[in-house]
Amino acid sequence: MGVNANTPPIAAREHTVESFTREFLRELNFGQGVDLDRASENDKYLALARTVRHYLMERWLETLRNQYSDQAKTVAYLSAEFLLGPQLENSLLAADLDGVANEALAALGISVDDLRGVEIEPGLGNGGLGRLAACFIDSLATKNVPSIGYGIRYEYGIFRQTFVDGRQVETPDNWLRLGSPWEFPHPENAIEVHFGGRTEAVTDGPEGARRWVPAWQVMGIPYNYMVPGFGNGRVNTLRLWSAEATKAFDLQIFNSGDYVEAVRAQTFAENISKVLYPEDSTPQGKELRLQQQYFFVACSLRDFIEQVLPADYDLANLPERITFQLNDTHPVIAVPELMRLLVDERQWDWDAAWAVAQKVFAYTCHTLLPEALETWPVELLGRLLPRHLEIIDRINEEFLAQVRAQYPGDDARVDRMSIFGEHPVRSVRMAHLATVAGFRVNGVAELHSQLLADKVLSDFAQMWPDKFTNVTNGVTPRRFVRLANPKLSGLITESIGDGWITDLERLRELEPLAEDAEFRRRFREIKLANKRRFADVLMQRDGIEIAGDAMVDAMVKRLHEYKRQSLKLLHIVSLYEGIRSGRLPLDQVTPRTFVFGAKAAPGYYMAKETIALINAVGSTINADASLQGRLKVAFPANYNVTLAESLVPAADLSEQISLAGKEASGTGNMKFALNGALTIGTDDGANVEIRKLVGDDNFFLFGMDEPAAATLEADGYHPHAFYEGDRELRAALDMISSGIFANGDASAFAPVVSSLLQSDRFMALADFRPYLDAQTRVEEAYADQEAWSRSAVLNVARSGYFSSDRSIQDYLDRIWGAKPVDQNR
Repeated sequence: MGVNANTPPIAAREHTVESFTREFLRELNFGQGVDLDRASENDKYLALARTVRHYLMERWLETLRNQYSDQAKTVAYLSAEFLLGPQLENSLLAADLDGVANEALAALGISVDDLRGVEIEPGLGNGGLGRLAACFIDSLATKNVPSIGYGIRYEYGIFRQTFVDGRQVETPDNWLRLGSPWEFPHPENAIEVHFGGRTEAVTDGPEGARRWVPAWQVMGIPYNYMVPGFGNGRVNTLRLWSAEATKAFDLQIFNSGDYVEAVRAQTFAENISKVLYPEDSTPQGKELRLQQQYFFVACSLRDFIEQVLPADYDLANLPERITFQLNDTHPVIAVPELMRLLVDERQWDWDAAWAVAQKVFAYTCHTLLPEALETWPVELLGRLLPRHLEIIDRINEEFLAQVRAQYPGDDARVDRMSIFGEHPVRSVRMAHLATVAGFRVNGVAELHSQLLADKVLSDFAQMWPDKFTNVTNGVTPRRFVRLANPKLSGLITESIGDGWITDLERLRELEPLAEDAEFRRRFREIKLANKRRFADVLMQRDGIEIAGDAMVDAMVKRLHEYKRQSLKLLHIVSLYEGIRSGRLPLDQVTPRTFVFGAKAAPGYYMAKETIALINAVGSTINADASLQGRLKVAFPANYNVTLAESLVPAADLSEQISLAGKEASGTGNMKFALNGALTIGTDDGANVEIRKLVGDDNFFLFGMDEPAAATLEADGYHPHAFYEGDRELRAALDMISSGIFANGDASAFAPVVSSLLQSDRFMALADFRPYLDAQTRVEEAYADQEAWSRSAVLNVARSGYFSSDRSIQDYLDRIWGAKPVDQNR
């Protein structure tokens, strides 16, 4: 990425309406090949995106020059997901071009808002893990930290969710169909990645050296994305890899008439970067997932070592130059890959290589669920990556020797800590491998990190207590306050200045204004305007009509039983049953719009059944004329960052109701609190910290805490007893069983009801009564709008801790040891 020294720096040009107009028209004419009169909306969007891109390019090239010349310590963030969201708004903000672009295009009769609507957000992530990664690379750039994100350029994302008769149907998310102006492909920097084959002894290398003789290979093509910092001139890089065949097309076979076979290798290779999280309920799906994970880390490690570091760099000093942050277990195969690069390809002594490996990897665990801790069958790993299996075996052998030396005679501990598990088949436990290799292991909220050390990885925490630490998650205030909620941002800036955008703790200065009646009035007006904006978005996007002034009660998160969308649904059904039976007078029911947003994994049967039930309940309630203006259920399909930017500012109530001890952190809870929604939640994940900061009076706590949930489970949980003992719970479940939500078909949702009554893995029925009582407190509080507004303002004022800038500073202080480098020196 060289730059001609004689080229005038575009970013240095004056940000004038005239210069921006010229750049835009030039892009339209010479980039898109159309004139203004004949340009489509997509032509105009692409021209605008490339124009804005020009203003960031010089900063990007300067950042790269400095990174190569300074050789400052860098953070490489390895993640299977980067849920970036729309890029245009963020780039306009970073380049300080909002006003100029609006004025320039308005003079040409073009609305920037209309062009924003053309943008298709990148399909590079699914949920909290990917959104967190996107927030973190934003904060790394904003804090002037040299860094690079590494991931996969998925051609079709995870999937586009649609509903057919209320049931989830997955269709391809063809987010690239109209082109992506934000990426820069570099096929000349392609990296070859190998799979399969066998290993053999090496006679001319170090003792015990082996050689991998692979069976097939693919090429990794890098696509670079700019990651601009806010207000500091730094533009870091996100590098995503796309898989291509080394021999994509066989002309001889094609000429013989076998057209399918002629491109078989291309199709096979490209499957690797086709879809995020391919369905893994089949052996082929499991293999494809492992191919994906190895593909992107193999590309990334070789890229950093061979293309980022100087050619003569002494890799013995690698820990001084880089930390590879493993974002969950997906990139953990990078550990044996680095060992292979050092031992096999560079002929290092094993001990020297392992000493380096143990100082460059750090691991973030994002779960407490045993089934979510990734494992790979030895048979699959040995077939696909035979050399890596040998390396893992040696790492484990030497590690277990340490365990035996430290805990003599404790064979049970040795079995528990082994990197290899034996049930149901012999497998590699990737969380164990990451913990053995990593110099730090962190959880993502105070409670999560405590449970990680006390329960999930307790043996490792006892052996290496100093290895474990906590970094509570955060979200970027640039996207989720400044861009998502411009009216509230304006009020905050008017009240305390604009420094809060990069120092979110300054929101504390709003606390006295919670007592100011005029400020509360303006705050309520903004919330109402945001609700009406959200109502307009839902109508235009999904054809869903909602009231513009009802309470917005939001539950948006991946559909999983532990997150307990079923508990929220039982509350709604209980309200409906109470109104129909006369138990609840209609005029005493607070007008509410219940908003769900969730995707279920394609192979997760119960999650998909729950989605179908939510939609069925919603259809029935929404069609009941007697409830118009009182209750509404909205479940827009394909919830994404774009929709979140409308919903989060509109929400009054944030549902964070997972079973205590099961949610690692959550980040949706933070976004909602920062935008003035009150939380109803259990003491789980980051809810614990939110409640402590905003205060018990401004948080609706309910349900068991983690010790109580663990005790109930250990003593024997019997969900049917709660069904028998609670009239309203029984009435709600019986209503579902009656078929009223399925045109009289009593069997339609029997699997959901049966699951709750017979197993209820995450104890929704045990928390049902406390949850209903908390919802009664919500209604009482909401009736006093002055008091509610005060609590909402205090939620904003006291949630500055949940900035991803603070999270990144914690990573820098506790794990990475990297330093900010002034881009403008």
